Amino acid sequence: MSTHDRPSLGISLRILAGLLSAGMFICVKAAGPDVPLGEVVFFRSFFAVIPLTLFLWVRGEFPHGLATQKPFQHLLRSSFGAIALFTSFAALTYLTLAEALLIAQLSPMLMAVGAVVLLSERLTVWRTAGVTVGFFGVIVLVWPELGNGSSDSTRVWGIGLALVSAVLSALALIMVRSLNKTESPGAIAMYFVIASMVGALCTLPWGWVVPDVPTTAMLIGAGLFGGFGHIALTLSFRYAEASRLAPFEYVALFWPILADLFIFRLNLSASFLLAAPLILAGAVIAAGERNRSAEMR
Repeated sequence: MSTHDRPSLGISLRILAGLLSAGMFICVKAAGPDVPLGEVVFFRSFFAVIPLTLFLWVRGEFPHGLATQKPFQHLLRSSFGAIALFTSFAALTYLTLAEALLIAQLSPMLMAVGAVVLLSERLTVWRTAGVTVGFFGVIVLVWPELGNGSSDSTRVWGIGLALVSAVLSALALIMVRSLNKTESPGAIAMYFVIASMVGALCTLPWGWVVPDVPTTAMLIGAGLFGGFGHIALTLSFRYAEASRLAPFEYVALFWPILADLFIFRLNLSASFLLAAPLILAGAVIAAGERNRSAEMR
């Protein structure tokens, strides 16, 4: 077993990353639609630099840890991630928090398949079953919203943006796994936030606003949650294969559901009660691969 092959740690970090990411999206949603998209992305990226810099400093990798032998791959990964960040935040304008993040959960399926094709990773029966069951749970959860025949143009925009975000996120996460073999996790995250900041600054001519104190606090919180979440996410791919982590992406579905229920005061849907066991079952099935491997040793 490789020193970096620690699936339990990788899975734990992936679940933590989902929780921190939910905190980021809650802050973005709470900031409201009056703050321009580019300004939201800038705040999220700028304040994410703080935890990322601390992370590099604690590891003794600042600033030399930012050196890279693969600048083009960093540029490509950062571009995918930055555009995915823009589209995911934009989707929140047209959809509820839960809806936007649920549709974004298509990315684990795409990531698992893409990792097999692009990284030559194994797609075991356990991983296939975990992804399939979890994805079916997503379908059960989202289908009442997508199949009720009442979608309008704004919801179509929101769904389209969330789907674009899912595809780009899957590509970015696959590249994170590849870069983790030779590059510092802090450097991978830092180049991503720098690319996002540069992209956000390009929107300045379209007008930014001066937010009030509560809104500013939400924007700063989005950056801090996003920065720490990105560290946890990047590290998770150092300790476990992308295809193995894919089913555990679905656990992150519960945080926006709980946020809509307790923070934004939305009712818990019947589809959630049907989908929750399926989503949890996907994670349990994937975890069963580790138990089975341990028994065979």
